[in-house]
Amino acid sequence: MVPLLLVLLLALVLFGAGFALKALWIVAVIVLAVWLLGFLMRSAGTGGGRGRWYRW
Repeated sequence: MVPLLLVLLLALVLFGAGFALKALWIVAVIVLAVWLLGFLMRSAGTGGGRGRWYRW
């Protein structure tokens, strides 16, 4: 009984980790797309140069 519970617990943990990693990949792709859009669509700064689209 105990080995069966351990196997089920391990399967549950691995399933949760797989779901979390997939969700993190989706978030990373969205952030990359937003960064690329901001990089491509940044406005021109003073002096004719291209400025930064973020305020850090």
